[in-house]
Amino acid sequence: MSEYRKRALEAINKPAPYGVDLNLEEYSRNSTNWDETNISELPEPILEGAMSCGVTPKTKERAGTFFQIDHSVVSCTVDTTFKDKAEIMSTKQALEKYDWLKDYWWNLVPVDTDKYTALAELEWDHGYFIHVFEGVKITLPLQSCLFLAGENIDQNVHNIVVLEPDSEAQLITGCVTHPNLRRGLHVGISEFYLKRGSKLTFTMVHNWKQDVDVRPRTGILLEDGATYINNYVLLKPVRSIQSYPTAYCKGNKSTAIFNSVIYASGSSQIDLGSKVILDGDETRAEVSSRVIATDKAHVYSRGMLVGNNSKSRAHLECNGLLLSDNATIHAIPELIGSKSGAELSHEAAVGKIAEEQILYLMSRGFSEKEASALIVRGFMDIRVFGLPEFLEKEIQRAIDLTAKSM
Repeated sequence: MSEYRKRALEAINKPAPYGVDLNLEEYSRNSTNWDETNISELPEPILEGAMSCGVTPKTKERAGTFFQIDHSVVSCTVDTTFKDKAEIMSTKQALEKYDWLKDYWWNLVPVDTDKYTALAELEWDHGYFIHVFEGVKITLPLQSCLFLAGENIDQNVHNIVVLEPDSEAQLITGCVTHPNLRRGLHVGISEFYLKRGSKLTFTMVHNWKQDVDVRPRTGILLEDGATYINNYVLLKPVRSIQSYPTAYCKGNKSTAIFNSVIYASGSSQIDLGSKVILDGDETRAEVSSRVIATDKAHVYSRGMLVGNNSKSRAHLECNGLLLSDNATIHAIPELIGSKSGAELSHEAAVGKIAEEQILYLMSRGFSEKEASALIVRGFMDIRVFGLPEFLEKEIQRAIDLTAKSM
């Protein structure tokens, strides 16, 4: 028995410190096997779901594609232009190919963190391995889609991303469910390694359903001069989600930026946050979240900055907008400074739409509903993310539809 498996077995009943606790025995492992195929040939409901997250079947518009449905990898390709610049494959295939990858496995996210990391080891369902070669700048986005199609199954992926020194890439990940699916569990372990001078812009769009549970577990390691930008968008209801990615700015002059836009509706139970540990000289971090809660949604919006170097600088900002008396938002900013000279700051605000804003817009000819929708659109503005134009348009379209449905 491997050491990882032994530790996982010991932690399989260990609850996470945050979020709703789940009974893992309620989910099934009986999934349909999907054959490898060109993603443009996938059934229309799957394609439509993927495209709603910015994942396109027009693979010429992407440097590479990874597509997984339930427990099956259905597509794993790199465009011919980038064959000698990057590689994409299943993590199971990558571990067979590269002995050195074992040193990256369960290194940033301990296997015994909780029952969900343990499940990802004991019932491991692939995940993507993305490797960008040294000195390479990938000019088109890479994309991945993790799709839930089978009813009430658990999908447990383990992803590894490695950027070699002085490389740069964008990665768009869409997580989505089949329109006919009612319930399921997605567990996603992701470990990112950014070598010296590298830069990764990672954009994740979650389009789940009302009775789906989601448990991502993420760690990011930044060496000297590395930059990590994380953009997260959640616009659809979900039964529960709990995620608290941690960036380790070990290298000097490394930078971590987290942006998130969350629209919590229905009876969603959402516990999300970001944590940055600043160890190196002149490290920088920015954490910004915008949360809207309506209906009976319950949101915890967390953020933590840990300044372990006298030359570290970081700022945390959380803004919440309540649209229902039955919804709640808990903003929980934390600053920990362990070295004199570290500069850490935060701003947090939770409230409702100001009546004077509504009245002003109504005086300009808008109805009350139109005025509220306009304010919501402005609150959820994603232009600051610096996303590719095609993805920004897709997300903005979803935001517009969300505002109109209020």
